[in-house]
Amino acid sequence: MAAPLKTVEGSNIAALMHEIGQRAKSAARVLALAPTAQKDRALAAMAAAIRTRQAEILAANAKDVAEAKAAGATAAFLDRLALDERRIAAMADGLDVVRALADPVGAVAERWTRPNGMTIERVRVPIGVVGIIYESRPNVTADAAALCLKAGNAAILRGGSESHRSNQAIHAALTEGMRTASLPEAAISLVPTRDRSAVGMMLAGLDGAIDVIVPRGGKAAKLDMARMILLNAKMRRTGVCGAAETLLVDGAVASTHLKPLVTMLLDAGCEVRGDEATRAVDRRVKPASEEDWSTEYLDAVISAKVVDGVDAAIEHIERFGSHHT
Repeated sequence: MAAPLKTVEGSNIAALMHEIGQRAKSAARVLALAPTAQKDRALAAMAAAIRTRQAEILAANAKDVAEAKAAGATAAFLDRLALDERRIAAMADGLDVVRALADPVGAVAERWTRPNGMTIERVRVPIGVVGIIYESRPNVTADAAALCLKAGNAAILRGGSESHRSNQAIHAALTEGMRTASLPEAAISLVPTRDRSAVGMMLAGLDGAIDVIVPRGGKAAKLDMARMILLNAKMRRTGVCGAAETLLVDGAVASTHLKPLVTMLLDAGCEVRGDEATRAVDRRVKPASEEDWSTEYLDAVISAKVVDGVDAAIEHIERFGSHHT
């Protein structure tokens, strides 16, 4: 078994993050083939470890809460950060709930027969390595790890800096569960640094180790982060099938975020085809046709639209998305 990673600050972060990515990638191959019974044993052992380590988790959380309070955190923030016996019990119960779910790996999502008699099946398989960035809610550490494990995916977790000690204590219980089931601990990795540069490295994919990123948080949208993600997603390699082809901006932040994002793309040499709201922010934007919303350009071209919230964005994706990525 590989030696555990130590908490690192400073110039060694890049090397640390690369190592985390490579370990998770190797662990994902093992986890993808793990039988349901073995994954369920790990989840049961994790829940037991959370309950057994309650005092340790509460002590770590008390330090996080005290530090956040001293820094002037709001009452609402402190409530999200704080753990008590009831919340730890709910965390452990949540692991049991995930354990009871049907294993999605290998499930046949769709089946059809071609005119020539060939039967084709769409079968669910693990994604690989899932990177999850989330706010200072310690329970998410257990929730995210459990869901990834059940689906046969390795997880790289980076919680909010304010919950760093709490997350480490919870992570220790989770890795204990992995050991009990003889599964690789690196399949559930916690970024052991508060340095914000680690987030940027995760968003950049950790040298190809991360297959999908899930940023989980509140409604606030950081424009600088959105710029970085969008420019990388569209312009890093425009000809690959995973490049961004459509930009959807929530109307709630369009007045502050739409123009900077569109201008950045245009200045980077990307043609933007947009709806009326998008065309209004820059004269260089071309009108988007109905066909543009479902076009895979594979070029320095992107469609852009303002939508009325998350539900409208989901509806747009359901209607026009290819559903293959």
